[in-house]
Amino acid sequence: QVQLVESGGGLVQAGGSLRLSCAASISIFSFNTMGWFRQAPGKQRELVATITSGGGTTYADSVKGRFTISRDNAKNTVYLQMNSLKPEDTAVYYCNAHSVRHNYWGQGTQVTVSS
Repeated sequence: QVQLVESGGGLVQAGGSLRLSCAASISIFSFNTMGWFRQAPGKQRELVATITSGGGTTYADSVKGRFTISRDNAKNTVYLQMNSLKPEDTAVYYCNAHSVRHNYWGQGTQVTVSS
């Protein structure tokens, strides 16, 4: 059973920074794409950022220029550096790992940005 374990969430003031980590129980080269999604109360889960096995990245328009996704293959870990945080970034953030046959989710980590 593949496990994705997120960490790094918390409470931060607007304008602050947080770094989320997602540690996989297997080599992240097993996945075509890894990414971060978020879900705010009463809203649908939305894509935040993705990174491919080759290092290509995509971002939601709402986080471009503020968030950076990266990966450390040796540690089987994907990161989301979040800068200039806004109250509207408040959500549960989920790590996702996707391959042709499988799609895995972490348990989520809460990010709360106070104004």
